[in-house]
Amino acid sequence: METIKKHFFSDMGVMLGRSMRHISRSMDTIITVTIMPIAFMLLFVYVFGGAIQTGTGNYVNYLLPGILLIAIGSGISYTAYRLFMDMQRGIFERFHSMPIARSSVLWGHVLTSLVSNAISLVVIILVALLMGFRSPAGVLPWLAVAGILMLFTLALTWVAAIAGLSAKSVDGASAFSYPIIFLPFISSAFVPTDSMPRVVRAFAEHQPVTSIVEAIRALLSDQPVGNEIWVALAWCVGIMLVAYLFAMRAYKKRG
Repeated sequence: METIKKHFFSDMGVMLGRSMRHISRSMDTIITVTIMPIAFMLLFVYVFGGAIQTGTGNYVNYLLPGILLIAIGSGISYTAYRLFMDMQRGIFERFHSMPIARSSVLWGHVLTSLVSNAISLVVIILVALLMGFRSPAGVLPWLAVAGILMLFTLALTWVAAIAGLSAKSVDGASAFSYPIIFLPFISSAFVPTDSMPRVVRAFAEHQPVTSIVEAIRALLSDQPVGNEIWVALAWCVGIMLVAYLFAMRAYKKRG
């Protein structure tokens, strides 16, 4: 068992290195993923921010959690794209013919998604600091935020894996991310849900993004989190487990 574990982790490290080299040679993927959320942040803070009533003195503080989730939703579309292209080019078949752990190929893409999205999030937070974002939170709340964002990235990455392994075209592999990117707009990410019509408000308050946004917002502002963090974690872990099972099933079917 110990030999198998070592074999798997070493193979996974090789696959991670391969995917990261591809990204380092085409930084436009990270740039593209980063620019759109930053553009949204600039637009909402400097154009719409004065007309939006959130009950807080600093709108960029209110806005940032939702922007981070949009960045992740945009970033995982590239995971689906890279998986689809590897399937189309027969890369998986070549690796499967070698003496390596079969699942390490898929996990390499998943870990690459974590690393590339983390880079994008750090850049966005730095831009937010330049725009006036400030947080009184200490180290532990920031670590909790990082953990929630990591879980959310993992959950959506496994959803992306399903799309990348099951799609029939490049457009189909990446188009699934559009509804995910749109979800924060129907949540408390940009405005409080109190201002929404009853039906929209009901949906906004009971979809995963609102709970995750509220938990991150409370942590960053050093306020009591309450049950929101448990609801957010439940959504992230639940989506991740279900998506993982379906993604592994699709992977075995294609492999």
